[in-house]
Amino acid sequence: MSTNALRWFILVLLALVWGSSFILIKKALIAFQPIEVATLRIGIAALAFSPFFLTQRIKVERKDWRALLVVSLCGSGIPAFCYALAQTEISSITTGILNSLTPLFTLLIGLLFFQIRSHWMKYFGVLFGLLGAVLLIYYGESDTLQTDVLFASFIIVGTICYALSGNVVKMYLNHRNSFTISVLSITVLGPPALVVLFQTEFLHAMATHPQAWHSFLAVSILSLAGTVAASILYFKLVQITNALFAASVSYLIPMVAVVLGILDGEPLVLVQILGMLLIVCGVYLSRQ
Repeated sequence: MSTNALRWFILVLLALVWGSSFILIKKALIAFQPIEVATLRIGIAALAFSPFFLTQRIKVERKDWRALLVVSLCGSGIPAFCYALAQTEISSITTGILNSLTPLFTLLIGLLFFQIRSHWMKYFGVLFGLLGAVLLIYYGESDTLQTDVLFASFIIVGTICYALSGNVVKMYLNHRNSFTISVLSITVLGPPALVVLFQTEFLHAMATHPQAWHSFLAVSILSLAGTVAASILYFKLVQITNALFAASVSYLIPMVAVVLGILDGEPLVLVQILGMLLIVCGVYLSRQ
C-alpha cells in the first residue's frame, strides 16, 4: 500500500474507532464512576502492552523519556479522566463535536511553542472553531442557555492535551517506532492507575450492579480498541504525515459520534449542528 493510501486508510479507521469512544464511555458510566472508567481504561491498556515493555524499553535513550512522559500524560492519562468526567453531564454527541477542536489546538500549540509557520487564513479557522465551541459550551444540548460549562471545559482540556501530545511526537519522537511510543507511554501509567482503581468501589460495583459486566465490556473495548490499537495507528499517522494532518481525524469523529448518539436515542438540536459546522469549517480553514 502506498504511503498516501495508507494515511487515508488509517485516518478513516481512527475516525470509526475514536468516533465510537464516546458512546462506549457513556455505557461504561452506567455502572462505574468516572474515576473507575478512567483508571480501568488505562489499566487494561497498560496490561495489554506490558509484555512488550522491556523489549521496547531498550530501544529508547534516556533523552527520549521526557517527551515520552509528556505523551503519556497528555495523550492518554489526563484525557481519560477529562472525558469520563465530562460525560456525566453532557451527551456523547456534544463530546464528539467538541473533540473536533483537537486540530485547532494542535495548530495553536504548534504556532506558539514549535515554531510552525502560519498563514492568516489559519487564524480565521481557529476563530470559527472557537465560536462553535462557545455555542456548544453555553447552549449545550438545547436551544436555551445551559450551565454545563465546567463539564464541557473538561473536553477542552482533553483536546489541548491531545494537541500537545501530537506536537511532541512529531517534534521529539519522530525517530521512534509508533509501537514503541505507544507501549512505553501507556504502560508507565498502568501501576498508578491500577492502584487508584482498587481504592475505589470498582469491585463492589462488579459484584452488585446489574449492568456491571456490560459496562466492563464497554470500557474494555474502549481501552483495547480506542487506546491500545488507536494509539499505535495515531502515532504512525503522525510520523508518516504531520501532527496537523493526524489531528484532522476530528473532521470525521463527530460524524460517527452523532450517528451513534442518535441511534442510542440522544437528541440532535440546532445548536449542536451549528456548533459542529463552525468547528469543521474552522478545521478546514486552519489547514489552508
